[in-house]
Amino acid sequence: MTKRADHIWMDGSLRRWEDATVHVMSHALHYGSSVFEGIRVYETPDGPAVFRLEDHIARLFKSARLYRIEWPYTQEELVEACRETVRANGIKCGYIRPLAFRGAGPIGVCARDTPIHVIIAAFPWGVYLGDGALENGVDVCVSSWNRLAPNTVPPGMKAGGNYLSSILIGYEAKDRGFHEGIGLGRDGLLSEGSGENLFLVEDGVIRTPPGAASILKGITRDTAIKLLADLGHAVIEQPLPREALYTCDEAFFTGTAVEITPIRSIDGFTVGNGERPVTRAVQKAFFGLFDGSTPDSQGWLNHIG
Repeated sequence: MTKRADHIWMDGSLRRWEDATVHVMSHALHYGSSVFEGIRVYETPDGPAVFRLEDHIARLFKSARLYRIEWPYTQEELVEACRETVRANGIKCGYIRPLAFRGAGPIGVCARDTPIHVIIAAFPWGVYLGDGALENGVDVCVSSWNRLAPNTVPPGMKAGGNYLSSILIGYEAKDRGFHEGIGLGRDGLLSEGSGENLFLVEDGVIRTPPGAASILKGITRDTAIKLLADLGHAVIEQPLPREALYTCDEAFFTGTAVEITPIRSIDGFTVGNGERPVTRAVQKAFFGLFDGSTPDSQGWLNHIG
């Protein structure tokens, strides 16, 4: 196991990274019964700060509720455990992964009499889609794999099993030489990337697929919508056809991992004329939260003391 940091918080205490192990008969390993979050830590003029920590933990608890994962901790205890793990590893800029999962117990699919384990990892992490992605944009394709259909498994919950769909979309894109893939919904309309929400700008109008489009309503997505509103731009949430990808003037991804990343081309078509005024503006506002040039009027930064 590659070591990424010194400690992982597991079941109430810090352990050495290499000692944070699970049994091979864990329910989550066999059936995907886990829920998780990805959270960024940024270096700020006032020291390291976790971005929208409380919002991420609140969503984690909502995901767990649907899958009948009963928490041995409160949301407040998990928030403090995230902070403790960041401090223990000396993280100034990086990533936090809280995860709850069913451990070793009955082997049945619907077994509930399993122990619930909770881990929090925190480690340094850079640009998700590669060096230069934030500045130059990325090349993407439309995947042959559709996103999860409604009333199968809920894509609005951040559960481990959901990401088998993302793996298929991402692997296919990379096998074809692209940075990332975009999945369509069962209805053939735009959904999201393998781990990112999608925004399109055309004739000055900003649109993004709605919550009903088999997407995870991302916290960075919500951040971008609010920042764009502060900049005087309304975002329309509406169903979007595939051809909107090829006629838009700008396109960008949002997500904890990708932050706000421009899309340079889609299926070999260059997006617009290469100018990205809206994308640049929202990127500046977003990253300004961490260098102090954008006021944190929403209280999104949880500073690590």
